[in-house]
Amino acid sequence: MPISKVLIVGGGITGSVLAIALADKGADVTLVEHSPVWHGIGHGITLQGNALAALDKVGIYQDLAKRGYGFNDFNIYAATGHVIMNMETARTGGPDFPATLGALRTDLQELLCKKVYAHPKIQVRLGSSVETYVDIENGVSATFKDGTNETFELMVGCDGINSQIRELMGITVKPKSIGMSIWRVVTGRPAEMTCSGVYEGGPRYKAGYTPISETECYAFLLDEDLDESLLGSNASVDIMRERSAGYGGIYGQARDLIKDDAQVDFRRIEAVDLKEPWFRGRAIIIGDAAHATPPLIAQGAAMCAEDAVVLADELFKNDSIDTALGAFMTRRLPRVRTVLENSLLLGVWDINPDTPDANPGKVMGMTLGMLASTPA
Repeated sequence: MPISKVLIVGGGITGSVLAIALADKGADVTLVEHSPVWHGIGHGITLQGNALAALDKVGIYQDLAKRGYGFNDFNIYAATGHVIMNMETARTGGPDFPATLGALRTDLQELLCKKVYAHPKIQVRLGSSVETYVDIENGVSATFKDGTNETFELMVGCDGINSQIRELMGITVKPKSIGMSIWRVVTGRPAEMTCSGVYEGGPRYKAGYTPISETECYAFLLDEDLDESLLGSNASVDIMRERSAGYGGIYGQARDLIKDDAQVDFRRIEAVDLKEPWFRGRAIIIGDAAHATPPLIAQGAAMCAEDAVVLADELFKNDSIDTALGAFMTRRLPRVRTVLENSLLLGVWDINPDTPDANPGKVMGMTLGMLASTPA
């Protein structure tokens, strides 16, 4: 039974992909975004094949691939820059996509926004939010920031890790720090950088990079939970350089190419671990609102984009919305929980590297193998 009128709250990757996927199937979509300016955060993003497959379903992949940098392998280094291992990455999106694509978040969001705005079935409301809602027969009645009220067959909270919709639904799970933080910056790409790499055994938990174009890369550093005054999207370049000291090789070259006016993002890594169903009546949360995942297997965006295309699929192939929501949970929960639980485990091992029987490579390989061998 096709769904005709949907409210999506949140215009990031999850909400944008869902809006396009639903509208392409014929639904009238209202997308509400609290920010008056709609754009992505400026640092890089690592998108594995299953994320690319989901983006392809809404017509985004080809244009993004022209801007980004695709590759099929992965390097693990000692802190000095010595190569410990090079391995082929599982093609989690199948043979039609590279194993990994590095890109700018701003490029991804720009392409999504362009597609959303061009769609005649999508209405965008920036600078707005849902203040309250009530369940009604066959839908929800939502009251917006400006006091107006409207009814929808379904409301989908795609409003991220600090989801307001999750709270309005009465779900009490909160984001929880995993005990580490991450520095991110876009910098110059050394010529010999041809794939992602991570550095083990250095002065911090981990350092790494992903090429995102012919001339740029996205560099990151996993660090302790530091003082809150350092957090933000305009963090100190000098402090990131200082904290990154002690890593050589290609990472060291990329660090030395960071410009003094580069935009450094520094934030605590948090997770949302919601074990119960993600829906209540005709309201559901998906993406980071339901399962924010540490970036230790680079599957956060992939899980969000997959949620969106799978929910759209189930809503249009089932006899009722209620049946569709149950079928969606059946498809998504085992896959998402594997990624989340294994990402959390890798975080524990990064913080406690002497843990007996810790085998990060095996866990990462098994997780990506599962994603490659099972459908979303």
